[in-house]
Amino acid sequence: MSLTGKTAIVTGAGTGIGRGIALELARRGVKVAIHYNASEAGALETQRLIGQFGGDSFTVQADVADLEQISRMIESAAAELGGSIDILVNNAALQLNTEWFNYTEDQFDRVMNVNLKGYWQCMQAVIPYMKHKGFGRIINISSIHGKRPTDFDAVYCMTKGAIKMLGRESAIELAPFGITVNTIAPGAIDVGKYIKAHRQPNPKKFPLGRVGLPSDVASLVCYIASDETSFLTGATIRLDGAGTLV
Repeated sequence: MSLTGKTAIVTGAGTGIGRGIALELARRGVKVAIHYNASEAGALETQRLIGQFGGDSFTVQADVADLEQISRMIESAAAELGGSIDILVNNAALQLNTEWFNYTEDQFDRVMNVNLKGYWQCMQAVIPYMKHKGFGRIINISSIHGKRPTDFDAVYCMTKGAIKMLGRESAIELAPFGITVNTIAPGAIDVGKYIKAHRQPNPKKFPLGRVGLPSDVASLVCYIASDETSFLTGATIRLDGAGTLV
């Protein structure tokens, strides 16, 4: 499953799942554009970690809620990547954990513009490069909460459900150009924020006895990005260790 020589942009790669994806792509020979918005220190740390094993990467900044900034980011990344963008991983997302009655209009718009419109516009920006090459892998990170409701952030969940349909519709439209579009829906992933290392997951909620890791998501991204999945498009793959089955 070689990815050597491929190029990729990973949004929200300064921390968490995005960092794990960028690291694993680079480990497998991909030149990676590490996107960040506010977390420059995080993006530089991702770049440092990639450099430790001799990987090739660079950082790019943009607010993915802003079309002008997206266009600038993609253009500068494409120039650095030699004019070729093979893989786009839409991962950057905003989760406010605001209760239903407390959401303001500005908050609603911000979450929608980052989590959904941002994905859409990043796809629009990279597609010309992929069409020119006749090859592209677009991988959108959604969530199990695109299907399973929560009681902590209704608007976040709305965006994650919409991402699944974005992938399905786009898969049909982009198939003639050799571009596949797939969605990953992770469950609980330990990104070092809310799951303490000493806390044992409840086996009734996590059948495999653990929560997921960024590396679990990254491995699946690498598989979808490879040449072995040329017939896989329009799919949403649940990655939750069977957590939603119990």
